[in-house]
Amino acid sequence: MVLFVVAMLLPQQAMARDFSNETLNYEIVYHWGVIWKHAADATLSIHKTKDGGYYSQLTGKTRSWADKVYPVRDTLRCTMDSKLKPLRYEKATHEKDYYARDVIKFSYNYSHTNAHCTRYRKKGTTSIDLSAKTQAYDMVSVFYMLRNLDYDELSRNKNYTTVIFSGKEKEYLTINYKGVESIKMRDGKKRQAHRINFRFTQEGGKKSSDNITVWMATDESRIPLLLVGKLPVGEVKCYYTGK
Repeated sequence: MVLFVVAMLLPQQAMARDFSNETLNYEIVYHWGVIWKHAADATLSIHKTKDGGYYSQLTGKTRSWADKVYPVRDTLRCTMDSKLKPLRYEKATHEKDYYARDVIKFSYNYSHTNAHCTRYRKKGTTSIDLSAKTQAYDMVSVFYMLRNLDYDELSRNKNYTTVIFSGKEKEYLTINYKGVESIKMRDGKKRQAHRINFRFTQEGGKKSSDNITVWMATDESRIPLLLVGKLPVGEVKCYYTGK
């Protein structure tokens, strides 16, 4: 698998977009054939910190009917600098009887990204150090990177590769830009959106996570309007419902 330097492939705007004091709400819908079931809700928020950086939080929880089957309470937190580069990432997972917490602390050496990752589990704590020769992200900061891209500079159907650090490994995120599409939102209204396909792989090209498709608003907000991920049976759709 041939990898490219992300700075050469992902043209960014000259100045980082200001995302201060924003709260985005989402409905998570399970879709299988004719079945459409509102299963969970999510909120993505961001605000400026006193040092001029950013703090973002993504929370997700199942609705009352789904709690009876498989309750989920997940929280992702990310601290970024003024240029939206991640400094600290934390994922707290509570899914039925399963509890877990991952903490990633980022550091930088010129163009290299380093991270110390600590995984907290009932059976004990483990840690690992990861590194990349370019800018790396986590699963929160990567969306702000995507929102800050100059989409006029992206080539349709071309693959762009960047690096994602999880609590246990380095993943390669391949982004395939598909151009602008018209999508139908949860309320039936249509929106114009940039379509981006995500593919996650490990060293050597082995698939590490399920593929995701994201549609980003074409207006100045660049809000993620819709995320779709495949499941063993059916798919999950995450719809933006408003601020």
